[in-house]
Amino acid sequence: MAEQDIFIVTEFYGAFALRTGDNVKEFFFHFCYVVLMGLLYMKVLLSYFVPPSLIGKMGCGIIPLKDNENAIVWQSIPKKNATDSKTRTETGENMKKRIPVDQAVGMVLPHDITEIVQGEFKGCAFRKGHILRLEDIEHLRRLGKEHIYVLELSEGEIHEDEAARLLATALAGQGVEHSGKVTEGKASLCAAYDGLLKIDKEALYRFNLLGEIMCSSLHTNTPVKKGEQVAATRLIPLVGERSLVEKGVNIARSTDSGEKIVQVLPLPKVKAGLVVTGSEVYYGRIEDKFEAVLREKMAELGSEVIRVGFAPDDASRIAAEIRLCLQAGADLIITSGGMSVDPDDVTRTGIREAGAVDRVYGTPVLPGAMFLVGRIGEVPVLGLPACGMFHKITVFDLILPRILTGESIGREQFAAMGHGGLCRNCKHCQYPVCNFGK
Repeated sequence: MAEQDIFIVTEFYGAFALRTGDNVKEFFFHFCYVVLMGLLYMKVLLSYFVPPSLIGKMGCGIIPLKDNENAIVWQSIPKKNATDSKTRTETGENMKKRIPVDQAVGMVLPHDITEIVQGEFKGCAFRKGHILRLEDIEHLRRLGKEHIYVLELSEGEIHEDEAARLLATALAGQGVEHSGKVTEGKASLCAAYDGLLKIDKEALYRFNLLGEIMCSSLHTNTPVKKGEQVAATRLIPLVGERSLVEKGVNIARSTDSGEKIVQVLPLPKVKAGLVVTGSEVYYGRIEDKFEAVLREKMAELGSEVIRVGFAPDDASRIAAEIRLCLQAGADLIITSGGMSVDPDDVTRTGIREAGAVDRVYGTPVLPGAMFLVGRIGEVPVLGLPACGMFHKITVFDLILPRILTGESIGREQFAAMGHGGLCRNCKHCQYPVCNFGK
């Protein structure tokens, strides 16, 4: 018989050739090898159709390590680990079975499937729980889906929807609510009322270090409106380790501040007293522009101006007007103008003579470098420089909501505002939907 080659191809060792002219021992060795490899591939095929628990009883489990378009690489694992959820998670494969879409009619989707149409739409094309119909097949293929998963979770595993609900509940603090609805694996956290968003940045950092869970938020100290989304969370893979989710829940519940990671603080209604300084305004040489601007800003935050006083560039007269505002019942004092280095700008001296303590002058924020904070008793005092009349948004807008929530502002808080404290002075201001103060 003519000598001929028989090529056997495997995923592990490439190709080898059997020649009919080889001696019997060598042929017998290769023959046994081929039989063993054939049995292994039979088990690979069975893994698609037989529950893993039964495969485990056959002596070993099969784990896919790499799934490309043209090849799958498999690894044999010991029998005792055949259905171990941690091992399957580490290889990135939690799903028990993968079914071609054209064989999946009548099956139930275990997760949402997203559709994106550039510039037009991004959302859910098929929701978890949808029973696949024949007419869905082509739609799925247009989305690049050739297979669906059939899930069979072990005790140590958790589905993305359950994980998202647990994480959202743990993250949501005062003034934050979530409906329990999960879309495409994501749970949204929204403001329960108008207020100031507070994020525990250090705890959020530790939470996101866990890797397979995530939470993204708006910047801390951002004013938000009722119903506005302030954060979102999810388990990143479709199925993950329950123990990892529990770690995230524990971080969210045990922050250093004792509060939840995501909060919205209410802005109490206050009565403000305004003292407009400057001889040019006091003597009627120019028209005052500060009062209207500050009344509008206070109204936007739900507060009001109860008294407006005017004083020339005289420290004692400025101090007297501040005292009159306090006597009228003001629980916030705002002065305007007279905060620069000019010899006639004596508003800071007037604030001091009125009894203000804990005064901090100067910020690393533009506009607003010559801003001042202090207090008279429990009443905050804010010294606003002239930039507040020209610029729509200044350091005053960054500080005022924090003052209203009762936060104490000092040099340390000012210093932290340098990063992100430069306003771009956009032609059309979009604050707070911008980077200023972030």
